[in-house]
Amino acid sequence: MRATTHPTRRTRSGLVALVVLALAVTAFSAVTAGPARADNPVVQHVYTADPAPLVHSGRLYLYTGHDEDGSTYFTMKEWRVWSTTDMVNWTDHGSPMNVGTFAWASKDAWAGQAVERNGRFYWYVPVVNRATGRMAIGVGVSDSPTGPFRDAIGRPLAENGEIDPSVFIDDDGQAHLYWGNPNLWHARLNPDMVSLASAPAQIPLTTAGYGARTGNAQRPTLYEEGPWVYKRGGLYYNVFAAQCCSEFLAHSTAPTPTGPWTYRGVVMPTQGSSFTNHAGVIDYKGGSYLFYHNGALPGGGGYTRSVAVERFTYNADGTIPRTGMSTSGPPPADTLNPYARQEGETIAWGSGVETEVSGEGGMNLSHLENGDHVKVRSLAFGAGARTFTARVASATSGGALELRTDGPTGPVAGRCTAPGTGGWQTWTTVSCSVSGLTGTRDLYLRAAGGSGYLFNVDWWRFTA
Repeated sequence: MRATTHPTRRTRSGLVALVVLALAVTAFSAVTAGPARADNPVVQHVYTADPAPLVHSGRLYLYTGHDEDGSTYFTMKEWRVWSTTDMVNWTDHGSPMNVGTFAWASKDAWAGQAVERNGRFYWYVPVVNRATGRMAIGVGVSDSPTGPFRDAIGRPLAENGEIDPSVFIDDDGQAHLYWGNPNLWHARLNPDMVSLASAPAQIPLTTAGYGARTGNAQRPTLYEEGPWVYKRGGLYYNVFAAQCCSEFLAHSTAPTPTGPWTYRGVVMPTQGSSFTNHAGVIDYKGGSYLFYHNGALPGGGGYTRSVAVERFTYNADGTIPRTGMSTSGPPPADTLNPYARQEGETIAWGSGVETEVSGEGGMNLSHLENGDHVKVRSLAFGAGARTFTARVASATSGGALELRTDGPTGPVAGRCTAPGTGGWQTWTTVSCSVSGLTGTRDLYLRAAGGSGYLFNVDWWRFTA
């Protein structure tokens, strides 16, 4: 049962995201007349790390870890899933897998990767084996990219105390598993994706293959951890975290899945306030994207990280160009349809908001107080919208859901009353008229009212 009032549990990042947005508005207002663009990191209401993108059925899914608020170590208990169709608006799908999914594991929901095969989704993750105290590779499986995931085999797939699994399926159908810190391991997977077709073997870490590190005789190459292995054209890539600490991202290429590898240079130099980094590289809707993490949110750092993304173009020789971190992120890869149902937890940038599991399925936008808002980018209104409809709930007297343009305090295009409904999961549908929403533009959904929590939002849509 849900409590009749929201518990006081606002995250640190949610509390102070408004400060970040205010600073961004100030910084950009001097150079642009339009709304501010500060959409990196891609998630603002929780800390995220170790990004792993996957494209399925035209949608990009992003699998991440979750750094707990106030962490002073890699305190991670669950993994989370997000998705997008345009690279700027991200839908929160919550946490479909955690350490408890694996009965044999004790802690450390660290960096993994999900892949799809034959309509099933396999999520490879490192966790501590309770019986041995060592890091082992577990496999979660689901019939949906957003879960829930269950333990596929009830035991570790592989265990040698090393971390950061990466999996890809080659053009010939052979699946490959890579992982390791301080070494780099490889094994072939059987078609069932949950058993090994070959014994784990070390990939030789040579300076020709992985660059030369200075001042560390025990680790002469740049390779540190976090391999991200994939194939593009006829070339195999390994993008990895290099030379702790602080890490940068580098890459090597090879003509086969096991080498010989050739070091090809820096992908993202050391920067930001996190001393680790972790890459995920993917092509989507005609663009190439580099996912990474930093400590850019308030309270962020090496143990409270945040996933971000940049668009890039491969060099003529197939190498990845040196790419820097930005606060703007990539341009939209598509528009968002305002006349289709959109989830309240679909967010380009959020200030003061949180999300939670909805009693009607999925997640909902929650803990909205006066002035809290989300930005949704590149809505294709066309000739114009007439009405706005939203699904709302409130255990208090509610408030108003304002639709604003040109910023969170910009002109009001519509204002819907969100009444008290008797509970935070007691939902009702409200509608109001709107004006001035034509063409393609960004929109701000803003809560207005008295003090305390006002209402939740499950979904919304416009009519033309």
